[in-house]
This record gives sequence, C-alpha cells and structure tokens, in this order.
Amino acid sequence: MIFKQLFDSSSSTYTYLLATAHGGKALLIDPVKEHMDQYRQLLAELDVELVYAIDTHTHADHITALGDLRDMTGCITIMGDQSKAACVSQYVKDGERLSVGDICLQALYTPGHTHESFCFVLNPDQPVAVFTGDALLIRGTGRTDFQGGDAGQSWDSIMQKLFSLPDHTVVYPAHDYKGCTSSTIGDEKRLNPRLAGKTREEYIETMNALNLPSPKMMDVAVPANLACGQTDR
Repeated sequence: MIFKQLFDSSSSTYTYLLATAHGGKALLIDPVKEHMDQYRQLLAELDVELVYAIDTHTHADHITALGDLRDMTGCITIMGDQSKAACVSQYVKDGERLSVGDICLQALYTPGHTHESFCFVLNPDQPVAVFTGDALLIRGTGRTDFQGGDAGQSWDSIMQKLFSLPDHTVVYPAHDYKGCTSSTIGDEKRLNPRLAGKTREEYIETMNALNLPSPKMMDVAVPANLACGQTDR
C-alpha cells in the first residue's frame, strides 16, 4: 500500500492518500480545495485511479476539494449519513465498510465535534490505523461548541469507539497545530491531557469552558462545504 500524508499550512489540515500500488486505485481523506494542483500531480505521478474522496465531517476552517475531485476524476464523494451536504455521492453508515482493492476502511459514527463526524478505521478486522478527523487530535480533542457539537457525545465517541481499538492503532487526525504527524490509541489513553485520568463530567466542564474564537473561515467554509466546496454553484 502507498500512504501519503499531506499538509495545508493555512488551516493545519492533514489530507491522506491511500493507494493500492503504482498504477492501482486510491482514495483521499479530507482534501483541501487549494491543493487541487498537488492532488492532480500526485495522482498522475502514481498513475492511480481515484475511487473515493472522503470528508470526515463538514469542516469550518477550510474549503473541501470533494466536488472538484469528483469533477476532475469521476470519483465517488463520501460523507457520513448524518451529513447535510446534499452534493455527496454516497453516504456511509456506522459500521459500513469501503474497499479499494485490498484497502478496507470501516466508518465509525463519532459525534461530538460536530453532529455528523465520522472516523475511518484502516483494516478493521485487525486495525492498523484510524483517521479521526477532529474527533480525536494528538494530545487534544476537537472543539464541541458549534455545528451540533456536544461535549458529552465527544467523550462517549472517544471512550466507547475510538478507545476500544487496539492500543497500537495509529491515530491520524485531520489537524495538528504543533508539528506532530501521528499518535497511537494507547498514547492518547495515557497522555492526552483532556482525557487521561478524567471523568466524563470533568471533560464536559473543560470543553464547555474553552471559550474559543470562531474559525476565521467558518462563515465561508461551512456553506461552501455543504456544496462540496463548489462555491460557484
């Protein structure tokens, strides 16, 4: 399998490309509109067919490339079945699996950051990695104060679903603001300051007291992303 982790410095967003092999098939997770040229070049260099473009949730800090990728490649755009993005080609349910050759992802419904957040487990029969969107970050968690977010749901999603994965499972988040590229479920259980040794009530109190400013692009990004990033339509 080919694996690429790409970074958007403006929003500190990670995009992930998984491909079966050179000349094979591929998928992209959380692509950013401003990097379409990079994706086009990378797909061409690897000589791969893009089968799926996936968003873990409706992002508020950047505009998605889902619609542009579908127009360019004919790929299937994917979001969870709680999404209000009417432009998505296919909605996945909790527990549903997506396969591209020998690459298999299982969708996990993990509300809390937003009401429609999903994570995706790589090789679910023997988990290797999980793409957590903003549900679980490296030594942090996604804010829960807008887009139907709920701190209690965030705790439940992490504790009941993500932390039920094996400790060695690699965590690949949608964002990191300190230069970290990955973690593991075991490390986040032990070292995440919002979660380790905390109760559900303490976590809710912490999240409700964050008082963070709104993302700079929120008023533009959210409506654009409900249209799969195609702002001219």
